[in-house]
Amino acid sequence: MEETHINNFALSFTNNVLSYCGQDCKKIPPALQKMYGAKVKCLDLSYNSIETLKGLEQFARLEELILDNNQLSDGIKFPKLPYLKTLSLNNNQIANLEDLVDKIRENFPVLSYLSLLSNKACPNQLSDVDKDDSDYQRYRYYVIYKIPHLRFLDSRRVTTTERREAAVRGEFMKVRRPPDVPDAGPSIASPVVAAGGQRPLPIDLSAVGKHKGAYGKCLYKYTGKHSEGNRFILNSDL
Repeated sequence: MEETHINNFALSFTNNVLSYCGQDCKKIPPALQKMYGAKVKCLDLSYNSIETLKGLEQFARLEELILDNNQLSDGIKFPKLPYLKTLSLNNNQIANLEDLVDKIRENFPVLSYLSLLSNKACPNQLSDVDKDDSDYQRYRYYVIYKIPHLRFLDSRRVTTTERREAAVRGEFMKVRRPPDVPDAGPSIASPVVAAGGQRPLPIDLSAVGKHKGAYGKCLYKYTGKHSEGNRFILNSDL
């Protein structure tokens, strides 16, 4: 659907809450910015195809932003939103956690609620079957360390224990990616001679194919229509 046109049947605006979901928009329609930007405190653009947040700066009074089930990736750019308390980015295409939390910390100084479920940046079985509870907990420590004023992360409240552990260990929980190495290495039959004329240890061919992966149980379930990351937030928490 062309973003310059608004489907009035999909549009809802009540009590400073603007919802425009399921319209396959690739960006925020300019008409929404012009008509409602100065009034909106809660903006729900779930189930679109949004790739850019250009124009979001027009919603300067935003306190809650729901962008679940879109096409946002690591190139995402946020404007400064000084009143934003809730940000939900579930089920997008964000992989670089370090870059994302730096942007969030810089642009949303009072953010209390953040949800990143079903992004590669959130390492649990919703994004990668090889991840387990320990991977997810390390991610939580890192995010809480970087954004210490968070009260909720994904579907869980930030506990006092987590906050204490994050202060001590969070800095070291950053996931480092291995450098990209061209796939042009030596074959098994002809190992490369290392510096100093030494050869690497021979490979144990008898062990090939015997490795068994271990999988943990995931305690997080991602269901529902809109605003999945906020289903667990009570009115008393706002």
